[in-house]
Amino acid sequence: MNQHVIEHPPLDYEAARQRMVDAQIRPAQVNDPRVIAAMRRVPRELAAPESLREFAYADQSLPLPDGRALTEPRVIARMLQTAAPREGERVLVVAAGTGYLVALTCTMQEGLRIDAVESDTSLAAIGQSLCRTFAPDVSWHIGPLSAGLAGDAPYDLILIDGAVRAIPQTIVAQCAPDGRIVAPVWPEGGVASVCIVTPTKDGSATSTIFDANVPLLPELAPAPAFSFEAYA
Repeated sequence: MNQHVIEHPPLDYEAARQRMVDAQIRPAQVNDPRVIAAMRRVPRELAAPESLREFAYADQSLPLPDGRALTEPRVIARMLQTAAPREGERVLVVAAGTGYLVALTCTMQEGLRIDAVESDTSLAAIGQSLCRTFAPDVSWHIGPLSAGLAGDAPYDLILIDGAVRAIPQTIVAQCAPDGRIVAPVWPEGGVASVCIVTPTKDGSATSTIFDANVPLLPELAPAPAFSFEAYA
């Protein structure tokens, strides 16, 4: 019996990227033309594992190794619109992962000085490859996420690509007095939301911008609290 193999044409990533912007990004109250232009240009498929590239423009986060994720495009777009980077600002991206947020930030605004921090060398390798084409001036650093990059602080803008229970104080301390941190914050028992955190003389102030279903960053999750009841 003859068997016929049906060959599907290769996915047109360029067309899929434009559909993503028109069907997902623009309807999500994203009207900053810089964000729109960057998302039309930067190929999200190059920030995804090869096995998941066909889903690169789906309206969802994509799983990465060790509990990490490539954040949903709509959330990234609204984060960037909220962050509103300005020319000349110093920017730190924590949990830079496979580089999508980093490349978009660099693409949407010229004249930024961007440092990217990532602890996973395999994810960073993908991100560095993407940035060689779309964000060649970004400086990549391998190290623990909670440490940020204290030696080069302060930063005007800090982005965290993944949800945290609370912004680590080590990261808050690296924000300039008139700077801001934009990150998904998911308090225990609460709802995950993208927030703007600003330093204050007493610590920091948090403003909730929009709800966002973003996976927690395992490395920045607080250690389980010790309880005597567990051993009773």
